[in-house]
Amino acid sequence: MEEPVTAGRARRRPGTTSAILRCAVATVIVLTTTQTPARAEEPTPGLGQSIAADQPLATGRAELATGHVDIGPRYVANQWTLLIHDGTQARPVWRNTDETVLRVSDAALQTVPDDPAYAFLGVDAGKRVYVVPQVQNQNVVWLGWNTQDPRVMQTIYRGVTLTLLGVRGPGNLTTYLQSGNFTALQPLWRSADSTAQPFWAEVNTHTHANWVFTAPGVYLVAVRVSADLVNGETVSATRTLRFAVGSTTSADEAFAATADIPTAAGQAPSDEDRAADDDPAGASTTLLLIALAGAAALLAVGLVLPLLRGRGAKRRAEQERAAAGSEDQR
Repeated sequence: MEEPVTAGRARRRPGTTSAILRCAVATVIVLTTTQTPARAEEPTPGLGQSIAADQPLATGRAELATGHVDIGPRYVANQWTLLIHDGTQARPVWRNTDETVLRVSDAALQTVPDDPAYAFLGVDAGKRVYVVPQVQNQNVVWLGWNTQDPRVMQTIYRGVTLTLLGVRGPGNLTTYLQSGNFTALQPLWRSADSTAQPFWAEVNTHTHANWVFTAPGVYLVAVRVSADLVNGETVSATRTLRFAVGSTTSADEAFAATADIPTAAGQAPSDEDRAADDDPAGASTTLLLIALAGAAALLAVGLVLPLLRGRGAKRRAEQERAAAGSEDQR
C-alpha cells in the first residue's frame, strides 16, 4: 500500500497582547478548539503529479465514476476555496463541488475482513461495504487530495488543514490510510464521531486514502480547508462533497440534495470561512474576542485603581499621624 500524507499540528503564532488580555482571549479559544490534527509520517511516494496554473475551471454538471480525482484548495477570482481536480480526461480541469457527483458504483463492493484491525469501521466482519481504495481500481473512482495548485504552493505557509465537519447519508463514512501490510491502519475521518476531525497536508502533497461507505445512497460530506499564508493572513473555506453510492443511486438526487449537514458540536460549516465566501461570521468572532478582551482590561482597571487609591490613602494617613506625633514630642 502507499505511504500516507505528512500530517501534523497547524502552526500557531503567539499574540502580542498584554498578559491580562491574553488570559481573556485564551479562555474563549479553549472553548472552541477542536482536537489535534491527525499525524502521519511521510508523503505518498510514486504519485508524481504537477498541476499547471492555467488548468481551467469547468462549468456544468459532471458525474465522475472512474479515474483519478482529487480535492484540493485553489484560488478562484482571488478567493480561497476547495475544488475537485478532475484528472479523468486527457486534459485535467477543476470543478465546483456543487456541480460534481462522485459515483461509487457496485464495482467498489468489498467484504469487511474478519480482523480486529478493522474494528474502527464499526461494521461486522463479512458485511459488504463500498470502498474507494487507496490503490487505484480501474473500475472505481480514485479519490485523493492535493495541495499542488501553483498559487496555493506560493502563498501557504507549510501546508493546509482538511477538516471533516459532518456527513449526511444512509450509512457511515470512514476514511483511513494504510502504509503497508505490517503497519497499523490510520483512521482520518469517521462520520460516527461527533467531533470535528482535522488532518494536516504539507504543501505540494498528493496522496490517496481508503473511503468506506457502509450503505448505498446519497452522501453529503462537509469539508473545511484552512491555511496560514506566508503574509500572516489566515484563509478558510467549507464545501460539500456529493457522493452517489451504489450503481442504482440517482445522480439527480445527489445534485438536488440539500447541504444542511449536522456538524461537530453544532458548528455551522461556514463559521470559520474567510477570504472565500464573504462570510461575516469570522469577523463577528474576532469582534467578540476583542470585546471580551476589552471587558477584561476594564475589569482589571476597575479592580486595580481602587486598590491603589486605598493604599495611597493609607500611606498618607500614616504619614500625617507620624508628623503629628513628632509635633507632640516637641
